[in-house]
Parts: sequence; C-alpha cells; structure tokens
Amino acid sequence: MQKFTTIESTVVPLPVENIDTDQIIPARFLKATTREGFGNNLFRDWRYDEKGYPKKDFILNNSEYTGSILVSGKNFGCGSSREHAAWAIQDYGFKVVVSSFFADIFKNNALNNGVLPVEISEKFLKEINEQVEKNKQSRLIVNLEQQTLTIKDTGVFQKFDINPYKKICFLNGYDDIDYLLSIKDEITTYEKQSNYLSLLK
Repeated sequence: MQKFTTIESTVVPLPVENIDTDQIIPARFLKATTREGFGNNLFRDWRYDEKGYPKKDFILNNSEYTGSILVSGKNFGCGSSREHAAWAIQDYGFKVVVSSFFADIFKNNALNNGVLPVEISEKFLKEINEQVEKNKQSRLIVNLEQQTLTIKDTGVFQKFDINPYKKICFLNGYDDIDYLLSIKDEITTYEKQSNYLSLLK
C-alpha cells in the first residue's frame, strides 16, 4: 500500500443510493485471481452498452469529471461480499469513496485494499454534491491525520471516523504483515517476558 496522508482532488459525483457490489463489478468479471485489470470493468453495465460502446450519459464517460475521489449516495457497497468491488475501485484510480453510509463488509474490504471510505452526514454529502454541481472543478481535501473532509471552495469541513489500526496502516503504507514487522521488537519483548513469567510458575 502507498502512504496516505492528505489528498486534494476534484471529484467524480455518483449520487445514487444503494449501489451494490454487482453494479460496481458484475459477477461475470470475477474470474481473474489477481487484482489488476478490474478497473476496466468498474460499473461495467452502467458505463457500456451491449455492444461495448461507452454510454455518453454515464459520469465516468464524461471527461469534465475527473479525480481520485468518488462521491456516492447512501448505502454504498451493499449486496454480496465480493472483495473484487474494492479491487475495481482501487484499480480504476479512486483513492477515496465518500458516502453517508457504507455496507460493513465493503468498508472493511476497501480499508484492506488501500481505498479510504469516508462516511459523512447526509447533509454534508448534499452540500458536496451541490458545490460540484455549481463548479465541476471543485476540490475536496481529505486529511487522514486530522480525520477531516473539507470542501476547498467553502472551507466547510466535517470529521470522519476510521478504525485506529487501519489509520496507522494507511498513514504508513502498511498491510497487515508490514504492521507486524513494524512492531517486531515489541512482540519479541512480550514473548520473552511471557516465557520468563511462565518459568516462575
């Protein structure tokens, strides 16, 4: 994983509620065993018609909207537990997904795959969408250290929650193994103390 501290980016707005994992990455594209290439089929059935031509009215096919932050509607990532949904989002280039509610399994899969799910209030989500509607070049600032999401144009911000362990991993670019290696000395010291105490019994 890459280190994640602060990201400032324009956004791709997708204000649709209850986007499930089959819409994010259809089941017929789950045959691959590596994480690469899934971004090509992100929202496949929404992006392309039956002949494989891009649908002009879908947001990912609109060159006016770009950025590493996807702003979606409530209940993002519901449905099946497929980890490929997080793979597809990450492989496409999104580093952050913003919603007013995430399905728990998707949220965990995203955190495990370098995608930061930022959960905010419905009111603030509406403010972001209204700002982007006014100005397609509006930017959001995600500060993981302070756990804030800010609309740059207005300065309005809101704090968000994140699992403390996952926060450490994102800030340092750790996966689970990297984290264990980072506390190797502490683990060794604990094991020595435990062995010593067991000998005293």
